[in-house]
Amino acid sequence: MSKQYKYTALLTIAGSDSCGGAGIQADLKTFSALGCYGTSAITAITVQNTLGVSGIHSIPAEIVKGQIKVVMDDIKPMAIKIGMVHSAELAVAIAAVLKEYPQIPVIFDPVMVSTSGHRLIEKDTIAALQKELFPKAKLITPNLSEAEILAAMKINNVADMKEAARRMITAGCNAVLVKGGHLQGPDLFDVYLDKNGFEKTFRSTAISTKNTHGTGCTLSSAIAAFVGLNNDIYVAIEKAKAYVHEAIVAGQDVKTGEGHGPLNHLFDPQKLFKHEME
Repeated sequence: MSKQYKYTALLTIAGSDSCGGAGIQADLKTFSALGCYGTSAITAITVQNTLGVSGIHSIPAEIVKGQIKVVMDDIKPMAIKIGMVHSAELAVAIAAVLKEYPQIPVIFDPVMVSTSGHRLIEKDTIAALQKELFPKAKLITPNLSEAEILAAMKINNVADMKEAARRMITAGCNAVLVKGGHLQGPDLFDVYLDKNGFEKTFRSTAISTKNTHGTGCTLSSAIAAFVGLNNDIYVAIEKAKAYVHEAIVAGQDVKTGEGHGPLNHLFDPQKLFKHEME
């Protein structure tokens, strides 16, 4: 009998972006670029382009649950990325399915505010996310606007980022990566903190471009990919940040639409990794 192989499969649970730069589309591009097999469960359909979001249509909770379960039971992903969950009902529904698969690591990007500044989440959802989904996630990756909402404080510098991370850990998160891309300056800082008290600040060089649409989605899906490829969380973050940096550089001078253009996710695509089955 010939040998059988499997791919490193990943699942993204997120919203669809009609202009292709963020959400499900960015996640699947990222998974493919990093040599992984992507699957998806769509939580919402957004009406958006590079200029902003003009509408959101929610997918019924039972349909979202069904999408997740059929993938989990058949393809068995090695890691899960969660993006936009914009209602309390959806948060409860997703948590109900994921509790059946506690061994699979979850990277949760709590999408609340788009790159163009549009609020994407219903007001009554935040408490549901914190109660239902945050405890199930290996890592939460809020940007500054989202961290301000979750930590109930203003963030103006790295010290504030560290305090916000501490507040989120106290509220029940296992680990947090506060993304500082919106702070002004020549260098960018991301702050990691976990429930064991380990803290690390990641530093990178800012790139002069407005093509940053989907950066947060891309980073969290890249972290999920590297976790699925058996890297520990710190290495996964380092590799994901390097990938995002290079994807921004590769797309910084490309005009896609009139607003915030996307990254170049496929600047150096990897072949799908095949693992021999036991």
